[in-house]
Amino acid sequence: MTAPFDVRRFRTIDTMVALPDDPDTYYDHLLPLLQPGDPSIAPPRPGEKREKPIAYLFRHAPQPATGDLLGFTLAEMDRFGVERAMIQVDDDMLLAQKALCDHPDRFFADYVADPTRGMAEVRKIVRLHDQWGIKAVTGFAAGFRPGIPYGDARWYPIYAKCVELGIAFVPLVGIPGPRVPFAPQEVGQLDEICYFFPELTVVMRHGAEPWVDLAVKLMLKWPNLYYSTSAFAPKHYPREIIEYANTRGAQKIIYAGYSPFSVPMERSFAELAQLPLRDQVWPLFLRDNAVRAFRLDAA
Repeated sequence: MTAPFDVRRFRTIDTMVALPDDPDTYYDHLLPLLQPGDPSIAPPRPGEKREKPIAYLFRHAPQPATGDLLGFTLAEMDRFGVERAMIQVDDDMLLAQKALCDHPDRFFADYVADPTRGMAEVRKIVRLHDQWGIKAVTGFAAGFRPGIPYGDARWYPIYAKCVELGIAFVPLVGIPGPRVPFAPQEVGQLDEICYFFPELTVVMRHGAEPWVDLAVKLMLKWPNLYYSTSAFAPKHYPREIIEYANTRGAQKIIYAGYSPFSVPMERSFAELAQLPLRDQVWPLFLRDNAVRAFRLDAA
């Protein structure tokens, strides 16, 4: 028997929130990956902004007032009962650094890794872990030209260092939003990674479509494999994920909201109320699974 979702019942952990320094250029790092003729590369019309590389997926997402994006984000977190949020950090991401310095009780960080840099990248991961306490390293296999599949040997030093540091690896899996080849993000590659690195916590991000059934099978097989709900508004969560969460996967599905530029918190929490999750699944989905997977302070 399910019960209506009530935001006041939980202290939610949102495992994907964006705090870019310049929202207008947030996706510009994707532009070099695109082929000539892609609308995202075309010069904008007079008075218009260039189309973002994933705009076709989120055409109706409102843009928040960004004069004080950090203040706006904190206010939205308070409004919807989000206790903590995962944000991306890097050496040039000043707003994220400010959030981590000024509000360490509200934010924790991941870092998007570049496996082409070899041991220099491994050393950078260690430095960011020492400096910012990163809880995860994210992989965007389709974000290179050509893409670098997760089974490629260049990722393996990163996996090993994540194990040593006790932090998670968060691969983007499934068809990517930008118009780039999907093959590097095929979900089946995670099978060998979980086999060779049984101590590595792996949290799938960005949907796993069209291999959601396979993602569920792999989570049943590997105790160290999880799934986060980023890239979807709640009403579009895959049916297989809802069914798995309500049965054998209650401890494997983790909330990720993808706010503010794609799925605003207001929309996410309105639609969460309609999810047919069982009562006992809610605290696991919204908080407890993230605490366990990312080794967060349970306080």
